[in-house]
Amino acid sequence: MHPILTTVLQRLAMGVITLFFVSLIIFSAVEFLPGDFTEAILGQSATDETVAAFRAELGLDKPAYLRYIDWIGAVMQGDLGQSFSGRSASGVDRSRAVADLIGPRLHNTLFLALMTALVAVPLALFLGITTALWRGSFYDRSVNAVTLTTISMPEFLVAYLLILLLVSLNPVFPSLANIDADTPFWERVYKSALPALTLLLVIVAHMMRMTRAAIINLLASPYIEMARLKGLSPATVILRHALPNAWAPIANVVAFNLAYLVVGVVVVEVVFVYPGIGQLMVDSVSARDIPVVQACALIFAGTYILLNLIADIVSIVTNPRLLHPR
Repeated sequence: MHPILTTVLQRLAMGVITLFFVSLIIFSAVEFLPGDFTEAILGQSATDETVAAFRAELGLDKPAYLRYIDWIGAVMQGDLGQSFSGRSASGVDRSRAVADLIGPRLHNTLFLALMTALVAVPLALFLGITTALWRGSFYDRSVNAVTLTTISMPEFLVAYLLILLLVSLNPVFPSLANIDADTPFWERVYKSALPALTLLLVIVAHMMRMTRAAIINLLASPYIEMARLKGLSPATVILRHALPNAWAPIANVVAFNLAYLVVGVVVVEVVFVYPGIGQLMVDSVSARDIPVVQACALIFAGTYILLNLIADIVSIVTNPRLLHPR
């Protein structure tokens, strides 16, 4: 078997094992959440017998390890379970499948992530390459100062500053991203502009600085010196000689930030009340809706692991030297 294929299969196996251990952590963390769904629904005046019967109806009376086996077995079959929301103490069950709740929210989160990525990745690569090309210039120092400022601020602060500048002082965008399945495409883009801009400012800074650092690190290599001695222009040296060998670290940082776009949107979605999976997870934690919380966390973990696996594979394909230990 080809060594690259063998390495890719090994990384995939490691990803599956990692996801298994992550599922254990997710299940355990949800178990330690304070409060109880049955007590929240039935109230403090409910008798112990009523609480016990309701817990048995929800399957919460089983030992934790049995509930984990039931949950992970159902997930492996594509069944994320039934949401606790919609159940009442009177026995009326209006609960919905977790997949039906998550589906539209996941679509909204992926739309926001894709909208941001389509602008962020080319912009970050452009800024990283040009600042490396004109290193030490006023342009390089200005871009570095701006990106260092944005990367140092938490997402919620960036979001509130944008709301202050583009909503309160200059009414350009709406402060709430209240979209739904029937929202037209361009109206959806307009209402999602502020959340996308917040994410854009955060991830462009990281990707740009890593791209710049990867290229500058390669500029000290002997083959780059040889290219310069041949009389090649700085742009040719970077684009034809440095950049192809810098794809491995660049691919890693791009994949990491794309994973952040899906996994790290929770704060941004909460600030702008964006109806994505992050907002759903926060609401479900407040309502102690255990199946939804577990499903959201597992989707976040699976997305993060998958994108990091893709980054590893791209790094290996673009730089086969990674196959051989030093």
